[in-house]
Amino acid sequence: MATIKVKLRPSSVKDRAGVIFYQVTHNRKTQQITTKLRVHSSDWDADEGRVVVLAPNRTMTQNRIDSDVALLRRIIADLDGGGVDYSVEDVINRYKSPQSHILMVDYMRAQIEQLRAGNRLGTANNYEKTMSSFCGFLGDVRLPLSALTEQVITDYNAFLVQRGLVRNSVSFYMRVLRAIYNKAVRQKLIEQQYPFTEVYTGIDRTRKRAVAESIIAQLYRLELEDGSPLALCRDMFIFSYCTRGMAFVDIAYLRRSNLQNGTICYARRKTGQLLSVKIEPSIQQIIDRYAGINSPYVFPILSSLDAAEAYEQYRVALNTHNRLLGRLSKILGCGCKLTSYTSRHSWATAARNHNVPISVISQGMGHTSEQTTHIYLTMLENSVIDDANRGIIGGLE
Repeated sequence: MATIKVKLRPSSVKDRAGVIFYQVTHNRKTQQITTKLRVHSSDWDADEGRVVVLAPNRTMTQNRIDSDVALLRRIIADLDGGGVDYSVEDVINRYKSPQSHILMVDYMRAQIEQLRAGNRLGTANNYEKTMSSFCGFLGDVRLPLSALTEQVITDYNAFLVQRGLVRNSVSFYMRVLRAIYNKAVRQKLIEQQYPFTEVYTGIDRTRKRAVAESIIAQLYRLELEDGSPLALCRDMFIFSYCTRGMAFVDIAYLRRSNLQNGTICYARRKTGQLLSVKIEPSIQQIIDRYAGINSPYVFPILSSLDAAEAYEQYRVALNTHNRLLGRLSKILGCGCKLTSYTSRHSWATAARNHNVPISVISQGMGHTSEQTTHIYLTMLENSVIDDANRGIIGGLE
């Protein structure tokens, strides 16, 4: 079996960093792999073959060494398991193959391009945002996929926290990175090392976004100028509420071809799940208001059929929608802040208040699991809980 040693070749120039190299020995033959890693002799523990704990940039350098050694050991294990004689040159050649050293950032870019080619523009945008953040963390470090260790992820987590990101925002970046890492594992580019076990990748309960049914009714009856931006904003909000919390992105992309025999049939852009909603009179009234527009879309939000242009129009429209909902909140004077999520949360809460089973609410909203639905419903009105409690303990009075 081949052996590996990590060594430092000191510089002949005073005060200049030396070069890390790996010494591979097999069948009494030895070869060296010179790296681009630089370490000063004072920062190197020759007995342990490691960077000393207090050395500058110690974590990144040692992580790279550890990942390289782990890769060499996997190569040796594969060759040993093959039952065929091999040479030290075979180990070196496999190690130096381009596939063994795909950079994390290059792999992320490739995934973003694939997502864009498949018109999964929202996910591509999330990946690009994560890549930008991760590049800010890496700086000039060229990190291979195989070097995405638990320590790197822990350090990136600390980097995000130090910049003031809340837990859900940190979790967003971690979930995206984990998805990319797991895809590389499935493609057998790297071996699964579970580097995300020590960081948070869940979703914290956020402040309650639902509003009471009375507020929805007040907004529905609000007198607004026909054809005005505020009227369109209100109509889309009510349309979302009446269609079991249809997401704004699905409303924006909704086509007239999705209206079939008194039913709205569409696929959620987030999950691809097929949903159908019966067109009730309140829904039909809103659809009819925009029946005269010369567009394949139901609402005058998108004008382009090109995927990239339509996505940019959607992003602008979402920002405008939330800004106008802020104005409607002030007009209502309800002391609440309406957002594009409010209609979805409000429908779920209203359904729960009407004793609709969680399983039915989950299916109606297109959730892939009831756990997601519970997130929407964890913060019911205190009055509802108080009423329930009163019924339970009423017999004690």
